[in-house]
Amino acid sequence: MFYSGISDEAGQAIDTQIKAHQELGWDYLELRVIDGENLTAVSNEKFDEIYDKVTAAGMKVSCFGSAVANWARPITCDPQIDIDDLAAAIPRMQRFGTQFIRVMSYPNDKDCPLSDAEWRDEAIKRMKVLAKMAEDGGIILAHENCSGWGGLSAENSNTLLGEVDSPALKVVFDTGNPVTYGQDPWDYYKTVAKDIVYVHIKDARKVDGEDTYTYCGEGDGRVKDIVGDLLGNGYEGGISIEPHLAAVIHTGQTADPAKLYESYVEYGRRLMKIVDEVTA
Repeated sequence: MFYSGISDEAGQAIDTQIKAHQELGWDYLELRVIDGENLTAVSNEKFDEIYDKVTAAGMKVSCFGSAVANWARPITCDPQIDIDDLAAAIPRMQRFGTQFIRVMSYPNDKDCPLSDAEWRDEAIKRMKVLAKMAEDGGIILAHENCSGWGGLSAENSNTLLGEVDSPALKVVFDTGNPVTYGQDPWDYYKTVAKDIVYVHIKDARKVDGEDTYTYCGEGDGRVKDIVGDLLGNGYEGGISIEPHLAAVIHTGQTADPAKLYESYVEYGRRLMKIVDEVTA
């Protein structure tokens, strides 16, 4: 098992993201946004700069936090957007030696929604195309239990993977998302456990019907139980923090840079304490 984190939650600059992980003693980063741009969308010159700084620090990239099929791309969007995004990401992943790219499976269009059957079929159709690209590129799509048809339930996740039927489509399980989607975290986890290759650590609880994000282990995400079960069953993959305490990318919530950085590092320390407790 190794630690990582969606490092833009420590700060926008790559130097800040590296510094936070060095302070935690971690060798990996999960790169998503640098200076306001997703890693798959930055210019070649910017990517070279990021690559040089990460490698000069002796660090590796555990996962690309892409926007492929995510909460901002409904099922009615042009599928070429994601094809182009993935095509741009694959050589960059290969350069870093990164195996995983985080994806979702298309939310329904809230303005012009498809029927449930149409949504299902189109999501599966699109994911088959993306999975074939991933296979050819030697990388793995890590599908998150988040926005999209496959994230509606653990059963949908299993159906998606079964229908796509590709070794290049697996699961990144986020401990906090079931809480915010009104699902049972433990049941969801156990139902998809066989396909989990990567983990996001987030925690939350509902307060008067509103999502309230907490430090790991303080919410209703069953973080300690899930981490303990994973490690007890020999999990050797990445455990990556996504605090959502001081900043939440999909809501536009931002924070004072110092607070962002401090809460991120503290979150990482608390996760390491949980791991020490469950492995003692």
